[in-house]
Amino acid sequence: MSTLPSENSIEDASNRSFWMPGNYQPTVKRTEDAFQACNDIVACFQERARVERQYAQQLSEWSTKWKPVVDSSPLYGSLLKAWQCFLSSADRLASLHASICRSLVSEDGDQVRTWQKDSFHKKLFGGFKESQDIETGFTRAQKPWAKRLKKLDKVRRAYQKVSRKAHAARERDLHAQGNPDVAIDKQKKIQEDRELVQQEAEKVRARYEKVLEEVNRYVPRYMEEMESIFDQSQDEERKRIVFLKQALLSIHKHLDITNNESVRAVYNELHNTLMSIDEHEDLRCWKNTYGPGMPTDWPHFQEWIPEKKTKKGKKEVEKKGTIEKSVMIGGVKVRALYDYDGQETDELSFKAGEEFLKIEDEDDQGWCRGINDGGCEGLYPANYVEMV
Repeated sequence: MSTLPSENSIEDASNRSFWMPGNYQPTVKRTEDAFQACNDIVACFQERARVERQYAQQLSEWSTKWKPVVDSSPLYGSLLKAWQCFLSSADRLASLHASICRSLVSEDGDQVRTWQKDSFHKKLFGGFKESQDIETGFTRAQKPWAKRLKKLDKVRRAYQKVSRKAHAARERDLHAQGNPDVAIDKQKKIQEDRELVQQEAEKVRARYEKVLEEVNRYVPRYMEEMESIFDQSQDEERKRIVFLKQALLSIHKHLDITNNESVRAVYNELHNTLMSIDEHEDLRCWKNTYGPGMPTDWPHFQEWIPEKKTKKGKKEVEKKGTIEKSVMIGGVKVRALYDYDGQETDELSFKAGEEFLKIEDEDDQGWCRGINDGGCEGLYPANYVEMV
């Protein structure tokens, strides 16, 4: 159940009002509070910068630790590339978070520090010029007002004192009237005292009303002067708020990786790599590299050819030629002249300019067998490539 505010609570609220002497101090203190807030903002996001740097280091260390494990893993083909892409993505993200750390310190922190230095001018003996100017303005505006309030309070107290005295005189007079125990002369004296006190109370009341009227006439001027100084303070505070808003938006821009194109590119590439995992292609490459699809020199009749006797120097030349020939049999590097998309599962696909190894010579139908860097092996048209 609500209750009416007491007289003391109303008086307390009035005493806390901005218009009462000295109650402008919270407004003056805003300058020092804003200066401290700048220090706290810089310290806060320097700590966040350290978090970003540590995260970047941890990502890089994680990638370095697992790279040799992944590279030597039993996985192969598109599945291996997908796993490796997680590590390369971590390296790129580490670089990104390291740049966020640098931005928070060198851009955002320096920006706040520079603005703070330009906006707050410290005095020799402490405090700031801006807060002193505002406080001086309020003090000048309140000085005549404070004098009038002091005068008003003095006459108010005098009026309340004489009012209590008059009330007591009336009570004594009422008690004495018709009381047989009080002599007539004393009753008369009590009545005279009551009239004198009543006259005094009327005089004090008139003086109180006059002083109150003077104070009320001064109120518009006082309000105008105080509001003028307050508006100056508000304008300074508005500039602080606008700047700090922009500073926080800049920090948000650096921290918000959801709208960062580099991050999108990292995760888009990772997603595309994962989606390109093709079990059919991986199994076909495995079949051609380690399974039944591997090239094999099946047993066939080999005619015996007698060895020719030659000079030692010639034998060394022939021996060297044999070594070179065996290397050619193991694979000859060729370069694609045109794009070719394999039509069958045992055909090799490639792009113009791509280099790979030819591991079997051209057959009667114009097809060769080759193997690319990814380990995929298959047939291709001989006239689509040239020797490197």
